Amino acid sequence: MLAYILRRLLYAIPILIGVNLLTFALFFIVNTPEDMARMQLGAKHVTPDAIERWKVEHGYDRPLLLNAKASGSAQLTDTIFFQHSAAMFVFEFGKGDDGRNIGNEIRTRMGPSLAIALPVFVIGLLVNITFALLMVFFRSTYLDLWGVVLCVVLMSISGLFYIIAGQYFISKMWNLLPISGFAGGVDGLKFIMLPVLIGVVAGIGSGARWYRTIFLEEIGKDYVRTARAKGLSEVRVLFRHILKNGMIPILTGAVVVLPLLFMGSLITESFFGIPGLGSYTIDAIQAQDFAVVRAMVFLGSFLYIVGLILTDISYSWADPRVRLQ
Repeated sequence: MLAYILRRLLYAIPILIGVNLLTFALFFIVNTPEDMARMQLGAKHVTPDAIERWKVEHGYDRPLLLNAKASGSAQLTDTIFFQHSAAMFVFEFGKGDDGRNIGNEIRTRMGPSLAIALPVFVIGLLVNITFALLMVFFRSTYLDLWGVVLCVVLMSISGLFYIIAGQYFISKMWNLLPISGFAGGVDGLKFIMLPVLIGVVAGIGSGARWYRTIFLEEIGKDYVRTARAKGLSEVRVLFRHILKNGMIPILTGAVVVLPLLFMGSLITESFFGIPGLGSYTIDAIQAQDFAVVRAMVFLGSFLYIVGLILTDISYSWADPRVRLQ
């Protein structure tokens, strides 16, 4: 097991380097350091000297990938890519183009993102599995039929509609919850209840329908018929056998998503004014802050790889037949 984890972590290094290179190339195809300087300086007609000073202050005065004027290893290390990307492998993200420390921003904003994403994940998982098991229990009945219809309808509606409708009815018309904002501690519960509710409702359609498909594939297998032949009730068959054997595909989706909860939701945080990592990323994209965008892409890639490793490990826990070499 330990050898497998170490091997997967070593595989992650070239993947992260490739992600960094791709992000770097895509960003600089659109914008040059001069373009970023003009935008950050906030003036239409800035002087060349001001642009050069901004580039020197932010480390963009070096060549992009190869410094032909340097000698030896400095040809690779004295470049924008190395100076701004190598430190991220030890989670030193440096400063954004606005001068703020990116690492501190990530640590500060991680809490609000988790406050929204974690309840949505846990409650949504329980609701989706329960609803799916209910449809499977009443399969081939009108309850199952209308449950599937409801899932399709919910899947067909944009998540943006749930946000706008929730804010309009629950916050504006009925004044039950704040329309936006965030606060720490117990006072923050009233601010996260509406985003969590909307996040759970928006995910019921796709989640419950997917779990229903998983359980229906299991229900026709031989071990289910054997359990019924032994006299087990349908409820015990569902919860003791079908649910347990359906954990592999469930874990595939659940465990991979778990590390990405730290990244927050771009749309939800923006509409509800949540100072999380999602809104931080959106603000950086709008401001074309390359340092922040690069750091968030790197962090997202790293967390996704961690999620894949956790998924493989969880397979061996859910199914003893799976052994990681």
